Amino acid sequence: MYAIVEIAGQQFKVSKDLKVYVHRLANEEGSKVSFDKVLLVDDKGNVTLGAPAIEGASVEAKVLQHLKGDKVIIFKKKRRKGYKKRNGHRQYLTQIVIEGITVGGAKKAAAPKKEKVVAEAPATEAAPKAAPKAKKAAPKAKKEDTKE
Repeated sequence: MYAIVEIAGQQFKVSKDLKVYVHRLANEEGSKVSFDKVLLVDDKGNVTLGAPAIEGASVEAKVLQHLKGDKVIIFKKKRRKGYKKRNGHRQYLTQIVIEGITVGGAKKAAAPKKEKVVAEAPATEAAPKAAPKAKKAAPKAKKEDTKE
């Protein structure tokens, strides 16, 4: 069983006992956290999709630790101009472990489609309107050859 859940603005494919690094959460280390924006759940081939999220579904996790990610170096250079710029960044992360996936809401059954009933116009005995007659073009006058 796995689920696709949105955590801190990013989507993750999670399953039970999986460790995931997410953007820093405000929860304390060792505390439990629940994410209820579950977008998809797959239970042994039985897939449930949300629109956009599944109502009643949630993913429970435990915060293991807060840490910083690897350093990323940003280096900019323009050749023959003497321009060099070096910058670095370390992302604040939280490591969580997924403890369980619950699907509270039952799968929504497809609603039966209602047939559209079209009201027919009452039949009238009046004769249909005659189509307007097309105008005939006047015959072209023939040019007379006048040779003198």
